Order: sequence, then structure tokens, then C-alpha cells
Amino acid sequence: MKLESAREIRKRSITVGFLYESNKTRLKLEPLTSVGYDNTIKDRSIHRPGLALAGYVALFTYDRVQVFGNTEIRYLNSLPFDERVNAFNTLFKFAIPVIVVTNDNAVDPELIQLAADHNVPMFRTSLETTKAVYFLSDFLDDQFSPQTTIHGSFVDVYGLGLLFIGRSGIGKSEIALDLIERGHRLVSDDVVNVTRKGEGILIGAGTDLVKHFMEIRGLGLIDVQSIFGIRAIRYQKRVEVVVELMEWKLSEEFTRTGLDQSTISILDVEVPHIKLPIFPGKNVTVIAEVIALDYLLKHYGYDAAKEFSKRLESVIAQKNKKNAKRAIDYFEHDFE
Repeated sequence: MKLESAREIRKRSITVGFLYESNKTRLKLEPLTSVGYDNTIKDRSIHRPGLALAGYVALFTYDRVQVFGNTEIRYLNSLPFDERVNAFNTLFKFAIPVIVVTNDNAVDPELIQLAADHNVPMFRTSLETTKAVYFLSDFLDDQFSPQTTIHGSFVDVYGLGLLFIGRSGIGKSEIALDLIERGHRLVSDDVVNVTRKGEGILIGAGTDLVKHFMEIRGLGLIDVQSIFGIRAIRYQKRVEVVVELMEWKLSEEFTRTGLDQSTISILDVEVPHIKLPIFPGKNVTVIAEVIALDYLLKHYGYDAAKEFSKRLESVIAQKNKKNAKRAIDYFEHDFE
């Protein structure tokens, strides 16, 4: 099953200025030029332009963030000054978005000016190349990963990310509020932004506007953090189980044993999907807690449905034998 209500959003580019403002503290970025902040980055990958500096540009992926580590800087320093300038000019034949120099390496002022003349921003960081590439790659992966917006309520229940979906007005926010009152944590209500990290991990978060506000019909908007405190919220969580709230109908089939587990597709990632029938008087909050605990048990290797199935098969096998035991053995002297 695929979540049809989801609308996929894929960011096509970011500006160098946005990259700098978002990472200047974490990456300890020092601007070497003051130009090119409007240049766009269209690829999540990082490139080390060692071969391009040497003159081989057939496979030069110029539209990526260019990282100059110890290898590139020492190669440049091994060249006479004129050849250094020629090597830089080889790069600037292409529309490079930005250059990041790592390990606090020094760069000739003439080369920095050459970059400025070609509208290529340069930054320097004291971080080692491996660490700088890790931080940059993680940031760019976040920016360019496919995203989707889902109408639902997303709660961290016992450390498990439960995403409640269902028609408008069915009670998703009320269930989330009840879970918060019981000590669990709200990630987002009404609008949930889901991002695919890597190949099979979905991360859910709220929007900058809504954050941890909730709309409760008949009451209005409430601020969960102000009412319940910082313990009641978190900013993001992995989406691990989707709980679809549905009205109880005799004609609708719902699982009785749990042996047949269904999934739902979000951004081409299959997530466990539970259809939960609701009706007046049903304690959905406790059931939601049990869903989380049951999932955790399965994660650690215990599946209640499969365990019961094994016991049932064992009892049937015993009854087929002549020396089958009684189904119930009473305790001695227990006549109550």
C-alpha cells in the first residue's frame, strides 16, 4: 500500500550563502572572499579536484562543493607560481559553486583574488578534511533528500515513532494529546514533514510555523511545550510504525492474529502499517502504547503472534497422540 495523500518535495538547489549561514559555526568557516554567495549548489556530493588541478578535466564534476585538503594544497605548493595560477585557471573554466579549504591550509593571496575575480566563493576551516567532508555531506544529504508532507500526528511513544493518520476529525490530535499527558513526546501535529535519509530511513519533523502547536476541536490552538514542558516535545524522530485510525465497520476486515503484517510505502520505503478500528469507549491511547511495546519486542526477537502459533501447533500435535495431557492441570487443593 502506498500513502497517496503524501506529496513529494525534492529540493533542486541551495545557495552558497545558505550553506555558509547554516554551517559557519559547526564547520568553523572563515570567508576568504566576499563574492558568489548567490551561486547555487545542485548536487549533494562532495568533490576533491586533485585530477582537475593536474589538468585532467574529462571527469571533473565541477557543479559540486570543491574541497581542497592537504593533498590538493601540497600539490599546488609543489608547483612554480605560474603553474599554480594555470592550475587554478583550469578550474575556473567551469562554473564552480564554492571552494572549501580544510586543515587551516594557507592559500596564496593571488589565488584567492583569482577566485574572487571569477565569482567563486572560498572558505577555510580548521577541521580535518575527513571531518569537514562528513559534516558537509550530512548537511547536503539533508537538503537534497526527497521529502513529503503528510497530514497526521507524530508522537514518540517509548522511543518509537508512531505516525497516526486517518480522515480529518477522526481524533488524531486528541490521541496524541492523551499520549503526551501520559509522558510521551510530540514531534508534530497536523503537518508532518518526512525526509528519506539513506535508502531506508524516514525522519519526521514539524514545520517551522506550526512546530509544537496543536489544534483541538472545541478548544482551539494550544502550545504543548508551554503547557507540558520541554519533556513533552522533540524536534524529529524516525518514522517506524504508521497507525491508520478507521471507523469500525462490520464489512471491513481487520487483522485478528497479527501473523499477516501489512506495510505502507512512504517515499518508496516500506513501513509497518496497522489499521486500528475505533469506536466510542475504546481506549486507543493504551492500544497505541501496546503497539509501541509490541514493536520493540519484535525488534528484540519476540513475536507474540508467531509464539502463539507455535504453541497452538504444539497442542494440536499433542492431541494427536494417545497420551495427550489434559488441557488444564489444576493446582493441588485448589477447589475455588
